[in-house]
Amino acid sequence: MIAQTSMPRSLSVSTRSSHAARTRGARRSAARGTRGMSATQREALLTQHLGLVHHVARQLAAHLSTAADLDELVSAGSMGLIQAVDSFDVSRGLSFSTYAVPRIRGAILDELRRQDPMTRNARRRTREVTRARDALIGALERSPTEAELSHVLAVPAEMLRKWELDAEAAAVTSLDQPLRADPTGATVGDTLADENAWTVDDTLTHEQEVLQLKEAIACLKEQERTVLALNYFEELKLQDIAEVLGLSVCRISQIRTAALAKLRLALSELRAA
Repeated sequence: MIAQTSMPRSLSVSTRSSHAARTRGARRSAARGTRGMSATQREALLTQHLGLVHHVARQLAAHLSTAADLDELVSAGSMGLIQAVDSFDVSRGLSFSTYAVPRIRGAILDELRRQDPMTRNARRRTREVTRARDALIGALERSPTEAELSHVLAVPAEMLRKWELDAEAAAVTSLDQPLRADPTGATVGDTLADENAWTVDDTLTHEQEVLQLKEAIACLKEQERTVLALNYFEELKLQDIAEVLGLSVCRISQIRTAALAKLRLALSELRAA
């Protein structure tokens, strides 16, 4: 039998001490990077690579299905840049920009996911529906019916409608969001119709009514035109008009009523046409 020999205590302690020293050294090496920089050097590195954040943000914005606020993407990417600066290890041999880009991109994507009102499953289903619809359009050279789309996706038509309703309900767009294809800087809100604004038909109808009203006024008796002018343009009361024309207030009221009736009749004929 071979006798088992034990390691001398002094050698064992020495070996453990050496291992601990190497571990501490490795940790110091991993932590060396930018964490050993001064605050001024760290700030300079951040400033130097802010353009990289804008570049990544613009790249992602160009591939999004809906336009996003570039400032928000840059803000999220800046947080990724800060994390990259604080964790960068020079000893790995990577350039800082190569190391920082995935972290900037990841921070922006995390923020987009956080703001996304749709769940991942709902977003996946929406992509599947879009791909299936595009494929059918290419094959049929027309928009597919609901039955055709549900057949390709192998889901009931009721389920397909629910998916599409969920996607529409989750579509949130800011009215201040700029339009991508508009170089003038127009926003989504600029494309919405103003319910109080006149349409072309409203304008044409109004112009016709004004013209008809002028012709109807011209056909009134001179006394009727005078009473209306004093009442509506000079803003005189009936009593004041009566004094000006030397007639009774009752007679002025009758003249005014008769003149307005003729004008209403002229406009009613136009509106009935």
